[in-house]
This record gives sequence, C-alpha cells and structure tokens, in this order.
Amino acid sequence: MALRQPVAVTRNGREICVLLSTEEYHRLKRRDRKVLGIEEFTAADAEAVRQVAPSAASAAFDHELTPDA
Repeated sequence: MALRQPVAVTRNGREICVLLSTEEYHRLKRRDRKVLGIEEFTAADAEAVRQVAPSAASAAFDHELTPDA
C-alpha cells in the first residue's frame, strides 16, 4: 500500500510514523532547503538580497504590516 500512497502508523490512536515509497522519499528530500545563517552570507549574497523588489501582487498584503489602531 505504501508504494501507492503514504501510510500512517498509529499507536493508541495517534500517528507515530508514516511509511512511504522510496521514490516519494527521494522526491521530498530533493525539496529540502539549506538554511544559512547571516554570518554565512557573502557580500554578493547580501547585495543580491538588497536588490530584490517585491512584485506588484505583494501590495495586497500591505495591510498585514500596519499595526491595528
């Protein structure tokens, strides 16, 4: 069954682990991201971050930055 879809294993009604196919496991592992600490940024990395501009669509979320009055 785990070859077709993830299978949850439970103990006392609580999920304790999930069985999944090796193919799905590797697909998920490829999606892992490495998180860098600020001390690991190079000057070029920092400059690249400074140069990023938000898309016009992001303006729809500006209200979330304003504290409630």
